[in-house]
Amino acid sequence: MWLTSSSIGRKLVMAITGVCLVLFVTFHVLMNSVAIIWPEAYNAICEFLGANWYALVASMGLAALFLIHILYAVWLTVQNRAARGADRYAVTSRPPQVEWSSKNMLVLGIVVVAFMGVHLIQFWSKMQLQELVSHDIASLPTVEGAAAAPAFGTLFLQLAFSQWYTPVIYIIGFVALWFHMTHGFWSMLHTIGWSNTTWIPRLHKIGNWWTTIVILLFVAQVGVFTWRASEKYYVTAPQLQQQYAEYWGDRAEALIKDFQAEANRAFADVDQQNMIEVQRVQNEFLNAHGDAFVRDAALIDSCVKVQCPNAVAPQLQSMHQFKAQIEQAMAYAKMMQNRNTNNE
Repeated sequence: MWLTSSSIGRKLVMAITGVCLVLFVTFHVLMNSVAIIWPEAYNAICEFLGANWYALVASMGLAALFLIHILYAVWLTVQNRAARGADRYAVTSRPPQVEWSSKNMLVLGIVVVAFMGVHLIQFWSKMQLQELVSHDIASLPTVEGAAAAPAFGTLFLQLAFSQWYTPVIYIIGFVALWFHMTHGFWSMLHTIGWSNTTWIPRLHKIGNWWTTIVILLFVAQVGVFTWRASEKYYVTAPQLQQQYAEYWGDRAEALIKDFQAEANRAFADVDQQNMIEVQRVQNEFLNAHGDAFVRDAALIDSCVKVQCPNAVAPQLQSMHQFKAQIEQAMAYAKMMQNRNTNNE
């Protein structure tokens, strides 16, 4: 197939995947802008782009584009170096930054890939991947010492940008990305045949402006995120606290419903007139499920105290009352068990 067997075909694959990745980077910077203008909407977008089938398909497609782009980049680099040594592109006139980028594309690509690895660890692994792995509260990543819901990107902004090294890594990554994209845009135009002297300077300027605006927006966002994280904005802003409280309220309500559903199944075949049998089943049920319920309720309560202490969610009060009842029932069951043991 000529896309893999010829140099032009491989460059065309690089160009096509590069265009797709440039569009993704543009979408990403616009999405990050939402986090600055309207953080609650940013969390809503993160939830929409969670572990839903369409988001997973998009993530796999994006991963495939990255892999293909990287593999073909290495392939072309090895091929060009073997054929021409350091002179990898047979073009006699290049703008200065493109000339430098052309000679250092492999290094720039490695820096960008390393930067992407850090970004994936800080966000994707704690959000979409976490949703795929487990929704158990105890297994969620923690922010400020409390479990963080995968849908709340603002909490992971707090976690990432409260580290001094994050803005340093991101700025280095964005500088490398600027050089990589400006050269890639220029190289793509030559690959598809747009090399006339009239349009190539115009298109090159368009590519430079596009890339520069995108990267400057990214850099500005890093500054805002770092400043807000230092002020703990993402765990103190009232509108965000209310959003977190609603989430934990829903988790509290679901916890109670799950516990009650398990109880209903446990007592489904029990003769309610036989108090000894009822007491026995109740003790067994509390021994099996009581500690887990109390643990999860306590975890939810600790998350609320850290992430949304000033917000209100009625379900949380219901959970507190239900938790107190379960703890009282467990204490009574333990007392009765000890009494029976002593009598024996």
